Amino acid sequence: MIDKTLNYILEGIRFKTLTSGRTDAMVSANEAAFELFIYHQIEDLNVFLELFNYNLPQDIRALSIEPVTENFNIIQDSKVKEYLYVFACGGKFHPFCAPIMTTILDDLDVEQMTIAAKLFEGKHYLKSYCYKATDKGVYDREIDVCEITENKTFTASFFPEESYLLRVKGKGFMRNQIRLMMGVLIQVGKGELSLQDVEDSLHPNHNIPINYIAPASGLILNKVEFI
Repeated sequence: MIDKTLNYILEGIRFKTLTSGRTDAMVSANEAAFELFIYHQIEDLNVFLELFNYNLPQDIRALSIEPVTENFNIIQDSKVKEYLYVFACGGKFHPFCAPIMTTILDDLDVEQMTIAAKLFEGKHYLKSYCYKATDKGVYDREIDVCEITENKTFTASFFPEESYLLRVKGKGFMRNQIRLMMGVLIQVGKGELSLQDVEDSLHPNHNIPINYIAPASGLILNKVEFI
């Protein structure tokens, strides 16, 4: 929809866009970024931003715009990405929760999940946490923060009394990585996997099944920081 809007307001002027990351269908973004290459001088960035926002769909809003040098690369120069995964458990909650919160009908041991989440922090071999991984990928990755906390960030009158956030920060993430991590944590919460299983899954040649991809609807790209 961004390219479609740009094509409309630029009226035939050549351009292309490059995004700092992609998200699956039903994944939300609180903050995201894209780089615009345009074969035309934009005289007033504020006027352009206002026109851009006026024509964007209702569920997309541009927060700011700034020029960059020709050496800037929005993919290579992204320093930290922060994802949040919003979830609740132990019941079926209001349907309005569905777009931004995953509901696990079973009760979960959130305390064990909280301990398990911290095991992801640091440098690990994460091939099992990449959907359809090949032998050519780089799977030694570092996660700066991985924690589960009580959800005090997103609130609404129809939310359950208790909900939780998985917060993950790092330079970059592989396809479905956060959802596979969340899937493992849910399995820990159900008692299907142990803390030792999680620890073992972070090393090569383990035999822990990592195949539960948590639903997309709870995942939010919360922030992108640049060098």
